[in-house]
Amino acid sequence: MPKVKHAVATRRHKKRVLKAAEGQWGGRSRFYKRAKESVAKGMMYSYRDRKAKKRNFRSLWIARINAACRENGILYSRFIAGLNKINVLLDRKVLADIAVTDKKAFAKLVEAVKT
Repeated sequence: MPKVKHAVATRRHKKRVLKAAEGQWGGRSRFYKRAKESVAKGMMYSYRDRKAKKRNFRSLWIARINAACRENGILYSRFIAGLNKINVLLDRKVLADIAVTDKKAFAKLVEAVKT
């Protein structure tokens, strides 16, 4: 009787890797070894960049709030410190949205901080 070589499991595993490598260029999508390396690196990048995305968005929000603050004649750091002092619990995402979409409401926040 011949020895079992795990053909079904191996084929399933290779198919999964090659399916994940679809859309990659050249041998990265066709050769198992290259595809495996490429998929592994892609997974590392996606994990890392999910963390970086949060940092990028926070810096974008801060830049938008800073620009709106300067239009209203106040520094970003003084604005944030003032909001904390008067117990306004809005995060930077919401503040940036207000700064972009509703300039009058943002100006009222700045006035509240200044007084």
